[in-house]
Amino acid sequence: MNYLITGGAGFVGSHLTEYFLNRGDSVSIVDDLSTGAWANVAPFEGRPNFRAYVADAADPVLLEGLIREADFVFHLASSVGVQLIVSQPVDAIRRIIRPTENVVDLCAKYRRPVLLTSTSETYGKSDDAPFREEMDVVLGPSCKNRWAYAVAKLVDEFYLLAHHRQTSLPVYITRLFNVVGPRQTGAYGMALPRFVSAALRGEPLKVCGDGLQTRCFSSVFDIVEGLARLSESKEAVGQAVNLGSDEEISIRELAERVVKICDSKSPIEFVDYESVYGPNFDDMRRRVPSLERARKLIDWSPKRTLDEIIVEARDWQLATGRF
Repeated sequence: MNYLITGGAGFVGSHLTEYFLNRGDSVSIVDDLSTGAWANVAPFEGRPNFRAYVADAADPVLLEGLIREADFVFHLASSVGVQLIVSQPVDAIRRIIRPTENVVDLCAKYRRPVLLTSTSETYGKSDDAPFREEMDVVLGPSCKNRWAYAVAKLVDEFYLLAHHRQTSLPVYITRLFNVVGPRQTGAYGMALPRFVSAALRGEPLKVCGDGLQTRCFSSVFDIVEGLARLSESKEAVGQAVNLGSDEEISIRELAERVVKICDSKSPIEFVDYESVYGPNFDDMRRRVPSLERARKLIDWSPKRTLDEIIVEARDWQLATGRF
């Protein structure tokens, strides 16, 4: 297979690239390095089945040639992380919607199947957990920047599904839940790598609010396997599918677990949301996926436990000195 991966130098994208290269497939990536890093894919340089382009996925000239040559397109290029959405709202929205329109239109032109990585943010503030793919969503008002990410990603989803209905384009949508692992940084607000970094430095682990809000953290290695299986499932065409872990933990407990696994003496410090994200920030108390559809369609379930995920993140930061 010849795969095109937009956002291929990012955290998830680079692992997906590595997965297919190791399988013997050919991979071309496009990444403008706005949130990705060349270091993530530098080890693949020199492989005959790997090509990389440092460019914007909204570039129609470059993308047309690459999509025409591809057998399957993974569209991962996007703004990522709550911190980035809050601090750079214009660029963040633009980097979500424009590349998707470009990629999907070209996939329709050349009849290439395309998979979009969407986000658990699209479920908004609903307290009807676990989140099922066809449930109603509850979003906050437009004056609260945080919801711009969810809305922009929902526009992406609607656009893929519109093409599926109108042009019969084979489309796949997956909503990812708190994916973590090696190569991930905490630069854009991701809790677990930030906690691991702080614990390794002996600094306070900063927990927003009362810390009783819960999340589910999934391994990038499990997620990559799920993405590959989805792309090969005819039954998954035209559907959104959750990929993540359903092992729920409060952020406070997560911080305590990280301190223990890192054998750290770091204290846990509680801070208000405004001091981290600015005024008018909204959060949700629970975020737990239903994995029923993933199990049914692609026989997929996460394999790694949360402790294993924390150890992988710790060991990578120690090995690279990136903490």
